[in-house]
Amino acid sequence: MSLLDTIGSLLNKSPEGGGGQQALIATALEFVNNQPGGLNGLIQQFKDKGAGDIISSWVSNGENQPISPDTLHNVLGSDAVASFASKAGIAPEQVTGLLSQVLPHVVNAATPDGEVPAEGQLNSTTVLGALGGLTSLFGKT
Repeated sequence: MSLLDTIGSLLNKSPEGGGGQQALIATALEFVNNQPGGLNGLIQQFKDKGAGDIISSWVSNGENQPISPDTLHNVLGSDAVASFASKAGIAPEQVTGLLSQVLPHVVNAATPDGEVPAEGQLNSTTVLGALGGLTSLFGKT
């Protein structure tokens, strides 16, 4: 099952519907880039909350470790979860479940060589291309 299919099923929408998946992935990219320090800041946040090994697996070239919605909520905090929900147009109680499926892929796609991009900023074109050519769904970078 592709990432788009997974997100579609989680959102109870067909992959062709696009709206919910687009919003979720775009919001995940924006969320990471808006962290103080970008991806570096998010990595530090994970480390501070005891989940450094998990996000490090997403950056590395090995297999991505899963993250539970509860752990992700603990790392991000309620305010960030509520803000993410508002921007993505989904219910706050769905955010960590959906984001726990999407964020590992986004971070992994942004770090294809196991290196965090300069200044921690994710390139949406690179990430979306690595996630299966989703750039055509967005029409922008």
